Amino acid sequence: MMSIRLPARRALVSVKLALAGLLIGSAAQAAAPASAPAPEFTGIQTWLNSEPLTQAGLRGKVVLVDFWTYTCINCINTLPYVKQWHQKYKDQGLVVVGVHTPEFPFERSTKNVADAIKRFGIEYPVAQDNQYKTWDAYRNQYWPAFYLIDKQGNVVYRHFGEGRYAETEAEIQRLLAQP
Repeated sequence: MMSIRLPARRALVSVKLALAGLLIGSAAQAAAPASAPAPEFTGIQTWLNSEPLTQAGLRGKVVLVDFWTYTCINCINTLPYVKQWHQKYKDQGLVVVGVHTPEFPFERSTKNVADAIKRFGIEYPVAQDNQYKTWDAYRNQYWPAFYLIDKQGNVVYRHFGEGRYAETEAEIQRLLAQP
């Protein structure tokens, strides 16, 4: 029986893992339907920086739903972009809604979430989704995850993880320009 030398085996495993990651990422993006009605914000324990929001109340606006949690490094890395989009486009009709869905038990504390919002300088509404009800309604599986909702209330764009910031901003601009 022929065996692969250890360095070559490690390289082969690395290539397989990289390809699997690309395929999974592409599949996650491609598997989502092109357009679907946005799920309601359900099971929200607390709203921070806002009164409770509803999809009906947001009709006519472009909405960026950002699933995040305050100890996720990938989520933290996206915050400068999300905060910039909020500042840049809020007067043009963009509403950013952070949906804080905890990964760890200590992230369920409203005080901890409020402290993180203050520490990160987040000014947009944040829904505390401790029971994963909104997470499940969106069939979300990732931190961070962006969902863009058009003015008619349909989810028309999804992005999971970091990156694609220019693509996401271009989609925000496109949706804002629509009647």
